[in-house]
Amino acid sequence: MPVIQERRWSAEDVQALPEDPRNRYEAVDGELLVTPAPRIPHQAVVAAVYRALFEVVRAHRVGLTLFAPVDVILDARTLVQPDVLVLPPTGQDVMRGEVPAPTPLLVVEVLSPTTARNDRLLKRQRYQRAGVECWLVDIDSQLVERWTPDAERPEICVEHVLWEPMGLGRRLTVELLPIWAETAG
Repeated sequence: MPVIQERRWSAEDVQALPEDPRNRYEAVDGELLVTPAPRIPHQAVVAAVYRALFEVVRAHRVGLTLFAPVDVILDARTLVQPDVLVLPPTGQDVMRGEVPAPTPLLVVEVLSPTTARNDRLLKRQRYQRAGVECWLVDIDSQLVERWTPDAERPEICVEHVLWEPMGLGRRLTVELLPIWAETAG
């Protein structure tokens, strides 16, 4: 029986796909991930997480806080679009789009029924291999799974997350209770 070779997608392949507002396209280790556009509850939590992180990151001059869609290229076969991310302080070349963005200090994925499996398994493990801290926000349970690059298990955070960005030398507090209160349905 002949062997059927599975296509391995590159970051360039994903970027060459036509824009489609109904779907998000990513590749992890060459595997193409296609997920539908997020729904309103998901986006409300993304917005609340972004605002909370933005305030902390700005107050402590940690870097740049962004939200999807932003292409993060971790290697030639991995292009992801985390829901929220924090980049280290960037120069004008990055802001003008002249050079690729650096590896994020932090990525946040808000779990939904259509993304949870990929976020928990493929993407989270790939972020860890890249040395990036990853927070998985579970809307239904109102908690954050905090995965550091070397963690075998997550820290479960309900009221706040204590985050120590690399090189800062101190922990920052990101309050979660206001996020849950703001986005309660």
